[in-house]
Amino acid sequence: MNITVTGATGFIGRYLVQSLAADRHSVRALSRAAWNVLAGEPPPESLTGTDAVVHLAGAPVAQRWTRKAREEILDSRVKGTHYLVTALSTLPQRPEVLICASAIGIYGDRGDEILTESSPIATGFLAEVCHRWEREADLAESLGMRVVKLRIGIALGRKGGALEKMLPPFRAFVGGKLGPGIQWMSWIHIADIVGLIRHALNHSVSGVVNATAPNPVRNYDFTRALGAALHRPAIFPVPAMALRLMLGEMADVLLASQYVLPKAAEAAGYRFAFPELGAALRDLSR
Repeated sequence: MNITVTGATGFIGRYLVQSLAADRHSVRALSRAAWNVLAGEPPPESLTGTDAVVHLAGAPVAQRWTRKAREEILDSRVKGTHYLVTALSTLPQRPEVLICASAIGIYGDRGDEILTESSPIATGFLAEVCHRWEREADLAESLGMRVVKLRIGIALGRKGGALEKMLPPFRAFVGGKLGPGIQWMSWIHIADIVGLIRHALNHSVSGVVNATAPNPVRNYDFTRALGAALHRPAIFPVPAMALRLMLGEMADVLLASQYVLPKAAEAAGYRFAFPELGAALRDLSR
């Protein structure tokens, strides 16, 4: 299969490109150097003759949300996806499928509410970004393409993702829960993100797919499991006020409670490699 991957040098992109190439797929990897998502459409040669597009490009969310950062987070996703779909519309032969990243931030802070693909979306900056991002991807349906919107949870991997930022304090024996610790964390191992993308490429999946493991955990259980995997204590909490002083509004993402279930993925026959957190953390901390 000929597959174009945007954001190919990002956290998820690197793992995906490596996995696809290992199985002898022809991969066109679009990095930031190859395509500036804010400057216009991707190079025509990156899309010509491709069977599928996996769109992962976007500015990092995990940063302090200054006005400039907000603009870049929003525009890199909304304008970037618009430019991509516009370029696809000009092709004489279009790809069969567009898989577009999104995020569970679209659901907002929902306490103990069980969230599935049919749950209503929230308000707020990150929810608005995801909503507008997905709407741009939906325009590819009018081009006769199958569209999959992958709402990715807290992504865990050895290099990059949320876990990389969590490891240093735990390894230094100062790890602990964030804020009250009772907030639900909907996490996913990088192997399952790649697995879900590959499953969507090869099966007739469409619409919203929650890319989260089937067993969310509370933050205090997550930190205990991480401490156990690293043979470290998890007894030094980070107060919510300290998080907000360090990260501003972005801290609310870390404190939000989201109990997200991957109903669409399971209905489509996907079997998670790491459905339980303990096994996932042991694998990633080796």
